[in-house]
Amino acid sequence: MKNKRSSIVVIGGGTGIFAVLSGLKKYSVNLSAIVSMADDGGSTKILREEFGILPPGSVRPALIALSNSEKLVADLFNYRFSQGSLEGHNLGNLLIAALAEMSGSFEKAIIQAGHLLNIKGEVLPSTLDNARLAAKLEDGEIIKGETNIDIPRHNGSLKIKKIWLNPPCLANPRVLQSILKANIIVIGPGDLFSSIIPNLLVKGVPETIKKSKAKKVFICNLMTKFGETTNFDGFDFVQTLENYLGENVLDFIIFNNKKPLPERIKKYEKERATFVEYRKADFKNKRFKIIKGNFLRPEGLIRHNSDKLAKLILRLLRD
Repeated sequence: MKNKRSSIVVIGGGTGIFAVLSGLKKYSVNLSAIVSMADDGGSTKILREEFGILPPGSVRPALIALSNSEKLVADLFNYRFSQGSLEGHNLGNLLIAALAEMSGSFEKAIIQAGHLLNIKGEVLPSTLDNARLAAKLEDGEIIKGETNIDIPRHNGSLKIKKIWLNPPCLANPRVLQSILKANIIVIGPGDLFSSIIPNLLVKGVPETIKKSKAKKVFICNLMTKFGETTNFDGFDFVQTLENYLGENVLDFIIFNNKKPLPERIKKYEKERATFVEYRKADFKNKRFKIIKGNFLRPEGLIRHNSDKLAKLILRLLRD
């Protein structure tokens, strides 16, 4: 009798968890990607308003990350029109919208898109309700809509004090099942307030993560994001996450301690993004274990190295 494969759940949204999923899909594990349904910008906004569907732009990057199809098929799903009436639309978003209309179900559309891309694993919307994100800034201003938090039109130097879903949303039952069956749960990396925490705002998700016997891992971001995590250090990331998940839930925090070369960081100065530093002394009273190392991709955009992350997660799974 063959050994039962381990189950890994990755929680996030957008492009943040791409590195984790694309690394883990190379191994013999059961993979579930749980993604936020709060996205309401660009192509997704138009499709949500015109077709009344959940945001396809949230699931598309996860589907592509898990794809084992020919590169051309994955590239087609990621293709963005640059002119005409379809300007700004991703072909993948349109295909998911078409599949949702044909099948009568957004969930079925994701499964069918997964078949087209020959994905390893499954992509699960955190909620099947119409999720709308709101935030309160430190000066009391209320910001409505994920895209307005993600790309601030307000003073991005102001801290976000609180975020919530309005109206409240219930968890997708399949999400709760996958969390309870998981051997390890990986949260992040990704935009903290617009991709990661929205999953934890869904009723039932944080409670089920706490109940799960799985090991819980948070992968901290490499860079801050202006308007969301302006001037954050590692402690700020962890503390904010715990405000929504609860304390003493996480077992491991993964920090990158390899600073990119100045010329790589310089490209981010226009976006007012900074490298995330952390101090071990800030965590002396915490129960989780800190894992530090060089998890930086050697060149190009400042991203996590997918193979290093995958090997570390599998080691934590075995240990």
